[in-house]
Amino acid sequence: MEFLRTADEHFDNLEGYDFEPRYVQVSEGLRMHFIDEGPSDGQPILLLHGEPSWSYLYRKMIPILVEAGYRAIAPDLIGFGKSDKPTKVEDYSYASHQQWLLDFVGKIDLKGACLFCQDWGGLLGLRVAIDEQERFSSVVVANTFLPAGNLPPNPAFEQWKDFSQTAPVFPVGNVLNMGTVNELSTQVIAAYDAPFPDESYKAGARIFPKLVPLAADDPEAIKNKEYLLAWAQWKKPLLTLFSDSDPIMNGGEKLFQQMVPGAQGQDHEIIRKAGHFSQEDQGEIIAKKVVTFLNKTNVN
Repeated sequence: MEFLRTADEHFDNLEGYDFEPRYVQVSEGLRMHFIDEGPSDGQPILLLHGEPSWSYLYRKMIPILVEAGYRAIAPDLIGFGKSDKPTKVEDYSYASHQQWLLDFVGKIDLKGACLFCQDWGGLLGLRVAIDEQERFSSVVVANTFLPAGNLPPNPAFEQWKDFSQTAPVFPVGNVLNMGTVNELSTQVIAAYDAPFPDESYKAGARIFPKLVPLAADDPEAIKNKEYLLAWAQWKKPLLTLFSDSDPIMNGGEKLFQQMVPGAQGQDHEIIRKAGHFSQEDQGEIIAKKVVTFLNKTNVN
């Protein structure tokens, strides 16, 4: 498998991002980058980003989680951030991403973790949490879902998918800016662009929207039906923190609240003044709500 590795200098002096880089090797010989901050004996919180962001998305949340005594772990999915980037779109699939993430949690020997997932971080993380249930003690779900081919097409998502496949230049930083309520600074937009020096690095970012299984007969949608059945049996604590200004995921929290036994009695909230990338708009508020949730559920 051919892949690119973004040179370290592209990540120099990024605003708000001075975390020590760490790496593990996953299947196909690919190197996966992650942040691991906080006390080694603190409860891990696995922070999973989506499309087309990277662990930079969690820079506002990590210090607050660490200050509260938790261990914040934020990997870059393969094809993103400081992780290796296969150059061919056919090298990426829903299943391959899932396997890379499974490899990752195994390599770092994750135990007793809270999963925080958004966007593709949920499409992957909500599978991995079922596959590796003994590694997870709780879940926070934000602006994500498990597509099982049973929902009508979302016009906003269809437009986004078409754009990702046809735009001659895929403007990662500007995509993030379009998915937030607050206008991102030039420096922050540049930070989201940093992993992708040119279009040859963007195969993973471009193909992700096309990998969402929306047809009922898609093999991955059929798999997700099985995962949803498993979530209908999940009794560990689950909190939803969706946004008030996300045209793609609006109302998606209701499925988890109604379906998952562990969601009953939790203090679910809609994050105000936040778009699809809520960690950018209200990262500090979200982190504090995660801390409150964990402090409460860990006592109980």
